[in-house]
Amino acid sequence: MSKRDPFLDVVRVLAIVLVVFQHWLVPVLGWNGTELTTGNAYATPGWWVLTWVGQVMPLVFFAGGAANLLSLRAHRGRGGSDRDWLSSRVHRLAIPMLPLIAVWLVVPHLLVTLGVPVQPLNVGSAVVGQLLWFMAVYLAAILVTPWMLKAQERYGLRVFAALAGAAVLVDVVRFAGLPMAGFLNAAFVWLAVHQLGFHYAKNPPSTRAAAAMAIAGFGMTALMVGFGPYPLSMVGMPGAPVSNAGPPTACLITLGIGQIGLVLLARPLIRSLAARPAAARVLTWVGARSMSLYLWHMSAMVAVAGVWTIGLGYSTPEPGSFLWFAVLPLWIGSATAVLYGLLRVFGRFEAHAPGPLVVQPPALQVMLGTGVIAIGTLGIAATGFAPGQGLVSTGAAIWAAIVLSGLLAVRYRLPSVSVVRNA
Repeated sequence: MSKRDPFLDVVRVLAIVLVVFQHWLVPVLGWNGTELTTGNAYATPGWWVLTWVGQVMPLVFFAGGAANLLSLRAHRGRGGSDRDWLSSRVHRLAIPMLPLIAVWLVVPHLLVTLGVPVQPLNVGSAVVGQLLWFMAVYLAAILVTPWMLKAQERYGLRVFAALAGAAVLVDVVRFAGLPMAGFLNAAFVWLAVHQLGFHYAKNPPSTRAAAAMAIAGFGMTALMVGFGPYPLSMVGMPGAPVSNAGPPTACLITLGIGQIGLVLLARPLIRSLAARPAAARVLTWVGARSMSLYLWHMSAMVAVAGVWTIGLGYSTPEPGSFLWFAVLPLWIGSATAVLYGLLRVFGRFEAHAPGPLVVQPPALQVMLGTGVIAIGTLGIAATGFAPGQGLVSTGAAIWAAIVLSGLLAVRYRLPSVSVVRNA
């Protein structure tokens, strides 16, 4: 499996699209003329079951792990170094963040001067910044991929078992009264699922094994929810004392096993669909802008929500009601139209980014730069872009931008630097 796997391309694109749709489905907004109130549609009784399908971040990390292994193996096969591979992957992931950071460092302050109420602006700025948790964790996963792959080659699935076991131990400590320990699972949970992607890329499971994964994964999740301290919902709920998603719990590993089993069962169908010309064109267009799609989808929703609530006085109907379903297509359609416009403007930073140059940063600079980018994006995720958050969010964003520029400067033709592109 040294060539690109269309199955992984479809899984990754579908997972990102489902993330976008879920985020757009969630908001329950109210506006009284001075203050924006927010709720979660998944708090509707019985809707927790939708999160077992809609929480697809395990699939994102699974597909990412498999793609990272295939990419690194192909790069090594061409005689490339791990340093150059890491630099290239960071380049691919980090470039789309630059316009988002630049825009959101300026726009909130500009809107305040134009008279937009601060409270709803703070809410919107915060949710846009929160998205960057994924970029930080995924950057860390890329950084350790060469070492995790070496461990996979030596120990096989025992690496996954060790990571999953560590996640369970963290949950034990967390629920014993040390809730901050749960943030360790941002590494253990997502690296465990990322490791399953390695296993798929090296040895795709049979149909029987995929069926067993689906049954075991969802079965274990049900047992953990039914007899353990884990909540029913696989996403965070307002007012809930515990969340399965922030920080993640071991439930997302078992959920991931079940979801991976399901998509593997559908692999023949997925591959046949990917082979159709129309589907291939859509996959190519979306795949070339997948990070931009993820990064800008909440900006699109915030823009639509601002116009609807503040401009038109809109409040979300009761989730599940006839009126809610009637308005939903217009809500999703409006957000889709705005997102498409944003992708037309900012998606080119990802889709048409310059290729690698002969000159490459030193390995230490690449590793340190990747680490600082991850820390900077975590800072933004924690504080958001809202004006009034002080130097924390602004400083984190500036540091992320500085490090990104320093790390990637050698990849561009600068007026004062002469570099030669690969043929």
